Amino acid sequence: MARVTEPFDNDRGELELEERSSLRRVAGLSTELRDITEVEYRQLRLERVVLVGVWTEGTAEDAENSLTELKMLAETAGSEVLDALVQRRQKPDPATYIGRGKVEELRAAVEASGADTVICDGELAPSQLRNLEDRVNAKVVDRTALILDIFAQHAKSAEGKAQVELAQLQYQTQRLRGWGGNLSRQAGGRAAGGEGIGGRGPGETKLETDRRRIQARVAKLRRELAELRGTRDTKRANRQRHQIPSVAIAGYTNAGKSSLLNRLTKAGVLVEDALFATLDPTTRRTQTPDGRIYTLSDTVGFVRHLPHQLVEAFRSTLEEVADADLVVHVVDGSHVDPLGQIAAVREVFAEIGASKVPEIVAINKADVADPDTVKQIVAKEPHAVVVSARTGEGIDELLNAIESELPQPAVPVDVVLPYDRGDLLNQIHEHGEIDEVEHRGDGTHVSARVDADLAADLAPYAR
Repeated sequence: MARVTEPFDNDRGELELEERSSLRRVAGLSTELRDITEVEYRQLRLERVVLVGVWTEGTAEDAENSLTELKMLAETAGSEVLDALVQRRQKPDPATYIGRGKVEELRAAVEASGADTVICDGELAPSQLRNLEDRVNAKVVDRTALILDIFAQHAKSAEGKAQVELAQLQYQTQRLRGWGGNLSRQAGGRAAGGEGIGGRGPGETKLETDRRRIQARVAKLRRELAELRGTRDTKRANRQRHQIPSVAIAGYTNAGKSSLLNRLTKAGVLVEDALFATLDPTTRRTQTPDGRIYTLSDTVGFVRHLPHQLVEAFRSTLEEVADADLVVHVVDGSHVDPLGQIAAVREVFAEIGASKVPEIVAINKADVADPDTVKQIVAKEPHAVVVSARTGEGIDELLNAIESELPQPAVPVDVVLPYDRGDLLNQIHEHGEIDEVEHRGDGTHVSARVDADLAADLAPYAR
């Protein structure tokens, strides 16, 4: 088993000491192994962690990038990363993830560093979680649980909190047995501590009781989200009824989507240099230089191997992307692997049915990006614009690209509007594309292209 250093080096045994000392320490978050005794999902309270990855394909640089991203995720969750190990294997070991012969080395690394948690760069089966916890005597968390925990920390709205809790409960349901052998004990009558009535009678195990309670909570959350989704659908339907084009800002987490929305619309959205800082979508109205109104929506960031539970729970939110007329795909031009991030985001696009939505690639952070990396992205993404949300570089070019890609009104009209119908003239400005305007004695002569509904309203004034 080789340890990961920066840069990736199979021969060196430890992370650099200066890197260790530069990491922040989060006090008061120590953890311990314990059984689940209530239906609430197990809270992750990470503190001092060792990262573990299995390198099955790709290059050594790919393995390093994956562990580096896992380190960022762990630190976002409030952890101090003490060490990182990676093993070259054809596939993860089905029993212990890293192979039985290497578990002792991991245990030694945990003891030497004083870590209390191991984070694995993959999604582990319940048996793998149990086996690793038993053998290294530390809590074991996989990548999926880590991302779910970060989402739980950042959710602010009622819908965001419900979506995250639903995803966590769905994940935990199949893993209750993996966290504590005592869950198989029977519960019933007085022996159940009051769980006999409503516990489906004597003989039901504690595991079954917990699982049934989780299922009841999941059902309640689904009902709540259905109601919240109705509100979101109503707002979206209103925009569509008024023929307001929608543009979704999407991309990898921490690519600068919220900063770009602020630069484009002065929306005042929270901007934080952290993964998954935005979970609750923000929609703002703006307009093109010729007066056409459209909406810009900030969306939740994506990441490699985004947990399926999150995609399902956040489906109503992600539909902002699938239902958009245009997607501005924001890419962090300063990242070590921007093309890999583009591919990961497009995998999520495919999963939510957004693959065919027109797309503009906005290469953000141009002020700090390597020019050669930017050129490489532009060469592979011809429909790309280089921008910097921080300095304003390329913003006008991006706005022009958005304007040119917005749906064009399809119905030509040639009308003379009475001067008391300024409301219709205003609608043409907001929702149409004007070719000619002339003020005459009998009214305002307008030649334009508009949507079908507005064309019907203008029909009585046709020349």
